[in-house]
Amino acid sequence: MQRVDPPDDRAVSPVVGSVVLVGLALLLAATASATALGFADGLATPAPTVAQSSGTYDRYAAGGGRYTEQVVRLTHEGGDTLTVADIELVVDASDACGQTGRLVNLPAEGDDPRPTSRYVRGDDIFDNSADSVEGPIGTGDVDDDGEWSAGETAQFRLATRVCRVDSGDRLVVRVVHTPTDAVVVDQRITA
Repeated sequence: MQRVDPPDDRAVSPVVGSVVLVGLALLLAATASATALGFADGLATPAPTVAQSSGTYDRYAAGGGRYTEQVVRLTHEGGDTLTVADIELVVDASDACGQTGRLVNLPAEGDDPRPTSRYVRGDDIFDNSADSVEGPIGTGDVDDDGEWSAGETAQFRLATRVCRVDSGDRLVVRVVHTPTDAVVVDQRITA
């Protein structure tokens, strides 16, 4: 009688093992790729960079007149162009009057931050009379293209009846890029 050997399963084991390892490697690679791509989708665009800015405070602006007191000017001197609709101005006048206000929803229609419920958050330390906001943060000027570029100056007035600024008082004006919540300008101004 002829002897029949059982089938040899040992030769199949290395092949099956290799296929399983390749499958696991592909599964891990696919999972890692999906995870990495998912994280990349969630990354925000970086905040713009304002390389340099300057600020001034004028007790009385040139030319005199009724609406020229307590003028704050902020000049964007270098760096990326800012989209005005993406910024807010935070004015910390705590040294002068213990209050902090924020101009929001810029540009202010017709250079006038009224109604204050639309344009002001925090303390309303701003002069809300006509033409109290000028430059790229308003809409009544020549340069109201919706952008604040290097070389352009934004201007606003603080209300004398609410926040009197005396000589030597410090103001801190911050420009916040709202999509990234980054402070792109942090300007200290002494009256």
